[in-house]
Amino acid sequence: MRTSKKTRFLLASIILVVILAWLLLPAYLINALTHGNPGLQDYTFFSNRKVSAGKPMPWTESPSINQMVLPDSIMKEMEKYDPAAFLVIQNQEIIFEKYWDGYNKHTLSNSFSVAKSIVGLLTGIALDEGLIDSLDQSVGDFLPAFAEGKKKAITIRDLLTMSSGLNWEEAYTSPFSVTTQAYYGEDLPGLMNGLDVIETPGNQYNYLSSNTELLAMVLTRATGKSLSEYASEKIWRKMGAVDDAWWSLDHEGGLEKAFCCFNASTRDFARFGQLVLNKGHWNEDQLISEKYLAEATSPAGYLLDENYKPVDFYGFQWWIINFKDQQIPYMRGILGQYVFVLPDQNAIIVRLGRERSKVYLGEHTQDIYLYLKAGDYILRKQ
Repeated sequence: MRTSKKTRFLLASIILVVILAWLLLPAYLINALTHGNPGLQDYTFFSNRKVSAGKPMPWTESPSINQMVLPDSIMKEMEKYDPAAFLVIQNQEIIFEKYWDGYNKHTLSNSFSVAKSIVGLLTGIALDEGLIDSLDQSVGDFLPAFAEGKKKAITIRDLLTMSSGLNWEEAYTSPFSVTTQAYYGEDLPGLMNGLDVIETPGNQYNYLSSNTELLAMVLTRATGKSLSEYASEKIWRKMGAVDDAWWSLDHEGGLEKAFCCFNASTRDFARFGQLVLNKGHWNEDQLISEKYLAEATSPAGYLLDENYKPVDFYGFQWWIINFKDQQIPYMRGILGQYVFVLPDQNAIIVRLGRERSKVYLGEHTQDIYLYLKAGDYILRKQ
């Protein structure tokens, strides 16, 4: 059956309207619709800056590596959340390591908000080096857009503890949210400088990715180096990372997406846990002061949470959880990226994957307890 001229004209008009509407969309929204939901390999289409490794110091593998088998009940529960990697290290030896879906010890994965904890560590190093006068220094001393009005009251400590009082909406499901704009957009400084204070800084905890991005902007100004260069020089090389990491940027040659998007291998992610376990030492070097790390991995209890109770779960961009009477600092990303530090067992647990539980127990997702249980089982059976 032949299509009438009127029908063809109508179809052509609809196609033209769709094309024009697409072309008029903001660039970040086109990127979001093109690439879909955030994933572990997003660095392959983002612009990136290398975090160069130096002389590699590979982990020692225990003679008994992987001799311990997790019970089927635990493994089946773990596999419900589409895992990519699970690693347990004790006494600086790998005792358990498992990968899924083609991942291996060199595969790079998006960190998501695990990157926030890295920025917390780099802030401590800049403080130790005197590039930051104190944690109570005004952000406005580094960023002109924060040197006036209510924003001049925000301190570096407020950014570290997620208590800046800024008007940022931490929403991951809406393509129109500022968080989506930050992830897929091309002008992070413009987005950050346009924020306003709506709550008194330093009083109440409110998790905002903008706080970490502002810390990165402070560090870039304080150090005179990109975040990736500073991370490579002060941590990545000194910890003996085996693989180069890549930090995704808002555009080619632009600013690191500091609130997410540090792309590294599972074994190299574990080095951050070991650094905390070592209280900032690595071989003969003190990379971060013990004093800073102790505060960074302890709850900022002077703040109030959303229920107006003292914060007992967050420090300086690091989460804290109590498990079996042990206070465990950990790094956390939205798709179930975790690095746990277990001081009592001198151990580290790393889990990477594509999903996490939607059920929260307080401030912690339910799957976190599953990985701690799995790691505890392995450690007890050693």
